[in-house]
Amino acid sequence: MSRLTVWHDGDCPLCRREIALMRRLDRRGAIEFIDATDGDASCPIDRRDLLARFHAREDGQLLSGAAAFAAMWRAIPVLRPLGLAARQPIVLSLLERVYIGFLRVRPKLQRALRRREAVKP
Repeated sequence: MSRLTVWHDGDCPLCRREIALMRRLDRRGAIEFIDATDGDASCPIDRRDLLARFHAREDGQLLSGAAAFAAMWRAIPVLRPLGLAARQPIVLSLLERVYIGFLRVRPKLQRALRRREAVKP
């Protein structure tokens, strides 16, 4: 199995939670997680563009959005069936539509989580 690189937004409370879960599920260490907000992080594209959508590199190919999620899922045994299903164009198209919908509500979710984090003792 090839190594997968995933870039994430370390300043985003949603991303931090999701990546923490993915790290726990990635027991084989198949994924290299890179915080794109780290000034020393190597970014294959403009950092702003990288942070606007989820990105991963699989087998040398840079993937974005649902395709990047699917690549990450394929690297994690428990999620692998979902990632393999996303190789079907119709499944990937549906996942991309869901992802675009999520991107529309993401700012509100981020604000809510940031407020919640600020209130915690």
